[in-house]
Amino acid sequence: MKKFGLIGHPIEHSLSPALFRAAYGGRYTYDLIEGEDFGRSYDRFLDGYDGINVTAPFKGQAFLKADVKDPVAVKTGAANVLIKSPDGVKACNTDYFGVQMSLLNASKGEKRIWRRALVVGCGGAGKAAAVAAGDLKLETVIMNRSAGTAEEFAESLPEYGFTVRPMEEFGKWFRQSDVIIYAVPSPIEAIGCLERADFRGGRLSAKAKILLEANYRKPSFGEEVLSRMRQANPAARYVSGREWLLHQAITGYVTFTGEIPDEEAMRRIL
Repeated sequence: MKKFGLIGHPIEHSLSPALFRAAYGGRYTYDLIEGEDFGRSYDRFLDGYDGINVTAPFKGQAFLKADVKDPVAVKTGAANVLIKSPDGVKACNTDYFGVQMSLLNASKGEKRIWRRALVVGCGGAGKAAAVAAGDLKLETVIMNRSAGTAEEFAESLPEYGFTVRPMEEFGKWFRQSDVIIYAVPSPIEAIGCLERADFRGGRLSAKAKILLEANYRKPSFGEEVLSRMRQANPAARYVSGREWLLHQAITGYVTFTGEIPDEEAMRRIL
């Protein structure tokens, strides 16, 4: 029987094992490979697993270890899927598809005009989000606690024309963006300072505004802020990181097994 798993730290509360069991009715093994040391976790993968998901803080290291890399992984320098192949270990980035499908599903059946995206965070998830937004033809602004990391990333992909702005301008760019993708694992102080006007439509588009957050376990946008958003702009929509998790998982699981997973069963877990 093929074996799969997840590496990262900490991961003891991850929904991935339950999702994987639901996806395939328990026909495959899926383990949590917990550990602070990437090298040890990677060796466990090589010794006993056919493929693994990778989460923080190991996505960059996973990319560097791989022998073969898919185009999105190359652009982002990060991998959240590693799988053994005839050509060696292959790195894939399915966070990209998680972001795109979450945004597209959130707008289904409604006419929305998106012009600008704000991506907060420039780790593995943030980089995938920026490329995903860029490929949706959105003018993309990136901000990160370490501005140098964001600037280096933007310079590596000049074809996207990414703009890098300091975190101190969060409120301004939140207000002027149609799509906000929050890929920082913890809240920044500026979230609590958002005012009603900040939740209205972006400067260039219609009223619709979508807020997608990566962290599904401890969201940074609490009920008080989301209530303010709903009051200020009924057309605005918050998309939980569980949607991101679901769609990146579906793509990753197909990569693992070659079989379409049971999406409805996965949704019931979420």
